Amino acid sequence: MARFIMTVDLRRCIGCQTCTAACRHANATPPGVQWRKVLDIESGEFPDVRRSFVPVGCMHCADPPCMHVCPSTATYQRDDGIVGIDYDLCIGCGYCAVACPYQARYIVHKAEYAYSERAGANETARFDPARMSVAMKCNFCQDRIDAAKETGLTPGVDPEATPACVNSCIAGVLAFGDRQDPDSNVSQLLAENQFFRMHEELGTDPGFYYIFDKK
Repeated sequence: MARFIMTVDLRRCIGCQTCTAACRHANATPPGVQWRKVLDIESGEFPDVRRSFVPVGCMHCADPPCMHVCPSTATYQRDDGIVGIDYDLCIGCGYCAVACPYQARYIVHKAEYAYSERAGANETARFDPARMSVAMKCNFCQDRIDAAKETGLTPGVDPEATPACVNSCIAGVLAFGDRQDPDSNVSQLLAENQFFRMHEELGTDPGFYYIFDKK
């Protein structure tokens, strides 16, 4: 069985936020909700100062704490490793948001729009009432992954079957694919480079790998 993961090449990220914009466009998230965001981190002391950009979001953990605390079983894990949310079951209690060590979940209780209290035509067309007062987060554009099963496309290779953030990245920072396949793009990247995972010490087995140097 596949396990879909994402890799992030920290050597290449320029902090352009194109992945954030692409995610918001693809998923019609409201203002202030960023399923894919990029941290801007300054380190060192003058004059030896460094600026780093770190894309973050749901890590699609193999052992997700958000799922274990969910009292309504709304948070679930698919066989391919993607962690999703059933909006019909979610009661908006927020336990998952508290349990997530990556601060990847959001709950919005009222409709909000980009520029005013009135929605534009595009916002009206894409507004999803099912996401009001429930937990929401990155789902690796799972509708594209599911469609690939019918079309024979390969997630991470064919753009139509790949998350929007990956497709949009102008610097080739993000990659997506099957960690279980040794010949996949992500497996090859991890075999050739050094990497780490955020809060790996917590035992969550996150599906987000950060590449930082050659082996």
